Amino acid sequence: MDIFEKQELPTTAFSRLLQIMDDLRDKCPWDKKQTLESLRHLTIEETYELSDAILDKDMQEIKKELGDVMLHLVFYAKIASETKDFDITDVLNSICEKLINRHPHIYGDTKADTEEAVKQNWEKIKLKEGNKSVLGGVPSSLPALIKASRIQEKARGVGFDWDNRQQVWEKVEEELNEFKEEFHKEQIDLDKAESEFGDVLFSLINYARFIDINPENALEKTNKKFIKRFQYLEEKAKESGKQLQDMTLAEMDIFWNEAKKH
Repeated sequence: MDIFEKQELPTTAFSRLLQIMDDLRDKCPWDKKQTLESLRHLTIEETYELSDAILDKDMQEIKKELGDVMLHLVFYAKIASETKDFDITDVLNSICEKLINRHPHIYGDTKADTEEAVKQNWEKIKLKEGNKSVLGGVPSSLPALIKASRIQEKARGVGFDWDNRQQVWEKVEEELNEFKEEFHKEQIDLDKAESEFGDVLFSLINYARFIDINPENALEKTNKKFIKRFQYLEEKAKESGKQLQDMTLAEMDIFWNEAKKH
């Protein structure tokens, strides 16, 4: 295969990538030096870049970032093949077998007509596969907000959940009141206040799940909105010959309100 020639079929395009990976691992000083550990933080970075592109709804950037992630997956498999642990074929067969096993309603006799039924089947299958806890599959290194969502989803998969969103909102209000009570005391216990604040966040994440809002996406969109508005504020302040630290809050609010209209 000519690696300089664009391929039209998925199989040949994937083979082209594998061939290039072999060349780089054999001939490029940087690629030859990489290990599973050295690639890890780069993979995390690429995943966040893909996440940004998805939130921006930039399809061309999504395509580019998917390619970067794909390269990393091939890279890990290449390194493992050199130590005879596994290769890319083992990886692909493994995920195929896992998908078949996890979808008995497609490849077997199990009935699951709803998304909820599918999720419940998944958790039962995972326990049969050797998981000691329903929550065992939640990575400990996940960011706390995402981890809370995954914990709640997995608990729901085995029926541990509220009946309706009104109950969940009542829990949010209960946690908010407990958090507020910590600051009405003469002596504030910061450890206790931190714990109560965590309960507030957990209950809000739970409510978001009930109304089909992804809390990670929601917060990141707010982050992006704040950054855009704050940078508008900085730009307008600069045009006015002022430094933000020398402006009053009322002066900054004028530009901030303008930013909301853009």
